[in-house]
Amino acid sequence: MLRAFASRNGLLVTDIFTPIDHSRTADEAVLQIESLILEGVLRVGDQLPAERELSKQFGVSRPILRDALKSLESRGLLTTRHGGGTYVADVIGQVFSKPVMDLIATHPKAASDYLEYRREIEGLAAEYAARRATPEDRALLDEIVGRMKASYERGDFAEEAEIDVEFHNAIGECAHNIILLHTLRACYRLLSNGIVLNRMMIFNMPDAREKLLVQHLAIHQAVAAGDPVEARRAAMDHISYIERAMVDAARSGDWQRVSQLRLKQRAEAEGGKTRAGGRG
Repeated sequence: MLRAFASRNGLLVTDIFTPIDHSRTADEAVLQIESLILEGVLRVGDQLPAERELSKQFGVSRPILRDALKSLESRGLLTTRHGGGTYVADVIGQVFSKPVMDLIATHPKAASDYLEYRREIEGLAAEYAARRATPEDRALLDEIVGRMKASYERGDFAEEAEIDVEFHNAIGECAHNIILLHTLRACYRLLSNGIVLNRMMIFNMPDAREKLLVQHLAIHQAVAAGDPVEARRAAMDHISYIERAMVDAARSGDWQRVSQLRLKQRAEAEGGKTRAGGRG
């Protein structure tokens, strides 16, 4: 269960590297670490084992391992932090440069386009997941959904939001398509950072939390049942609901703003009448 083991950022990952046969160069170690990053087993912020342990797992000398790590670090895939330790670099954040992220954050149309794009790509990911999920994948989804239900019962909005992203990330992993996986992770980075939409606006709407839970459970059930058609439909319906909810939340917020302005204006008008009457 490599994916389950590395399902959260910032882990010290061990026992996922395999011995290298008949190689006296760093190339094989480089290729293996590259593959683990590309397949989503190693995630942003995951810490590699210490040099002694990692060289033992690979079955290579420490000088050869150092050459491999230096090569990966020079290409921006790994980073060494102050105080020691080698970590997977933030390769996802580089999909959208900061200037582009700033533009997305300040233009409302971007949120609409983001959800339109996500509706299609989420549907595809769920369809592939239903076709390709392994028993280990399904066990991971079961565990995430269990925590999602518990968080819903506790009414922990912040935790629900975190598990929401984790669930969709896991569906992307279950699709077993490298390009799809990293494209989705870039999208979820925008969501986690609150760049494209404020999920708390949706959570605060009547029955929204219950509806979102039901939708997530529908996606999970379809993937677990190996039903690609229903999985795609459930995923796309979920994003369509979010689109409608965002519009409703924005309208509701605007109505509240206008109502507050009206009350303020009336209060000021009444105050002016009272002052005028007092002078008379």
